[in-house]
Amino acid sequence: MEWEVVIGLETHAQLQTKSKIFSGSSTAFGAAPNVQANAVDIALPGVLPVLNRAAVECAIRLGLAVGGRIAARSIFARKNYFYPDLPKGYQISQYEIPVISGGSLAIIVGQGEQGYEKTVQLTRAHLEEDAGKSLHEDFHGKSGIDLNRAGTPLLEIVTEPDMRSSAEAVAYAKALHALVQWIGICDGNMQEGSFRCDANVSVRPKGSEKLGTRREIKNLNSFRFMQQAIDYEVHWQIATLEDGGRIEQATVLFDPATGETRAMRSKEDAQDYRYFPDPDLLPLEIIPEWIARVKAGMPELPAEMKLRFAPDYGLSAYDAAMLTVSRETAAYFEDCVAAAGRENAKLCANWLMGELAARLNKEGGEIAAAPISPLQLAALVRRIADGTISNKIGREVFDALWNGDAQDVDELISARGLKQITDGGAIEALIAEVLAANPKSVEEFRAGKEKAFNALVGQLMKATKGKANPQQVNELLRRKLSG
Repeated sequence: MEWEVVIGLETHAQLQTKSKIFSGSSTAFGAAPNVQANAVDIALPGVLPVLNRAAVECAIRLGLAVGGRIAARSIFARKNYFYPDLPKGYQISQYEIPVISGGSLAIIVGQGEQGYEKTVQLTRAHLEEDAGKSLHEDFHGKSGIDLNRAGTPLLEIVTEPDMRSSAEAVAYAKALHALVQWIGICDGNMQEGSFRCDANVSVRPKGSEKLGTRREIKNLNSFRFMQQAIDYEVHWQIATLEDGGRIEQATVLFDPATGETRAMRSKEDAQDYRYFPDPDLLPLEIIPEWIARVKAGMPELPAEMKLRFAPDYGLSAYDAAMLTVSRETAAYFEDCVAAAGRENAKLCANWLMGELAARLNKEGGEIAAAPISPLQLAALVRRIADGTISNKIGREVFDALWNGDAQDVDELISARGLKQITDGGAIEALIAEVLAANPKSVEEFRAGKEKAFNALVGQLMKATKGKANPQQVNELLRRKLSG
């Protein structure tokens, strides 16, 4: 039987506010346990929550960025459950009327010719507070509770079950991760728990419209673990069904050490949480003027920038999409083009998406910390464009810049004697030598074997240590052989 994978993601983005969502406690990371938990956070009797305006503005920014409906009036609710790190015995969240409904996010899945674009529909985004944290290490067999995170503002962003593979889920998570940083509502630090994803995974017979029973993989805090967890869960569910078993709705955890998911508890439904409106909080009202003020302070969004890049810089839609995957990438590209000249925009894009992206990916670095600055890459691009060096020699220059062996492109080219040979007379003299030394290849070419021509080109480039202009070599060699 052929199976179809169905995935939906729930993402908790910690909002970049200085204080918590319902109290004045700091949200700074790394403090000693329980020093950033005040009377509201630990739920002392008689205390009342006060909503943080900055958290609401973060939600508005996301709503504007994804084209969602920003509710004129939304409600906070109590989500009731018991856990040691939840002091009140309930979490303040939103249920029936969230602050954001609908919206969508365009993603790019894969790379190059195999890459494709897809739009993931969003169900909702709602404000809520985080719980504390249970600590199970170094307590002599006991557990400790750190309430520093209790009350930290979160925006939970929920998708429709639109994704059909782990690759699509990861592409969506990466796009959302970039977006929340782009609009300045979340720092995206996955190691510190600022951006966490839960994946709802199910399988169904291909062609069926009925959704299968889902299992929720909790707290995925890396894209690599997300892909591994979903792939394992899909394989496990299919194997279980094909062996005649049943899938039970459950919450599961992923163990990176084994690469497996394991059931943590049976999955709760909304009725298990006994949601009801929080009597201590008034309905949240967002007037049009408030939305307008937030919109006025928004940066140019990725979708808008993508539409601008294609005509402004003569790029394909795919190139424009790749160059706007993050605000840092887009800024690097525009700085590079400003220095290299708009006529070299495509060459800048090729080097950024090719050599630079490959090196960053290999070394696990971010573009903001790349050893090669936009100005250095622009200088390299200019020297390739004006014929001073070839593309091949350009990679040697790139390596030297990356490794810190040089800082100035022109000085490096001069010091290493890398300038391209463009003198026609010198190239013709070399061609004569190569043809005299390779009579067999000459005969084979004249007999119609194109591979012999490439062999002769290779000999010429070897003789010049790659410094001859490839286009001139091809033109002059072909002319000589045809004469």
